[in-house]
Amino acid sequence: MDELDSALVRMLQEDGRRTNRDMAQELGIAPSTCLERIRSLRRSGILTGFHAEADLAAIGRGLQAVIAVRVRPPTRAVIEAFQTFLEGMPEVVSIFVLTGNDDFLVHVAVRDTDHLHAVVLDKLTKRPELADVRTSVVFGHMRKKVIGPA
Repeated sequence: MDELDSALVRMLQEDGRRTNRDMAQELGIAPSTCLERIRSLRRSGILTGFHAEADLAAIGRGLQAVIAVRVRPPTRAVIEAFQTFLEGMPEVVSIFVLTGNDDFLVHVAVRDTDHLHAVVLDKLTKRPELADVRTSVVFGHMRKKVIGPA
């Protein structure tokens, strides 16, 4: 990745709806060059997709929590099966598979505390492999929009 590729990735992370013509003009390159560079970034797997962000509160999921989960036995089959289960839950925003004391950190977005309570007690704790669960309510969340190369 050269400076031009890095600039295109940054611009698209800031606003995935920017037009090819707008980015080309800002970078001082031909629109055809810009388009080919973006296509190349997609082919190489650097750009993996484009998405829209929704305000979680506006779609009825105003309460967020992070749930630390430990499963037993900690085998590959158990970890993968539990991850597949989590991926199917509509409340799950993201899943982190970990080393250390916990096996998973699960970020959920729910309507309210009753909904969170139901997720933990009616969904998670019914799983036989669940050994421990700890829930923390999120007061605030920040996600960087632009992440540059290392």
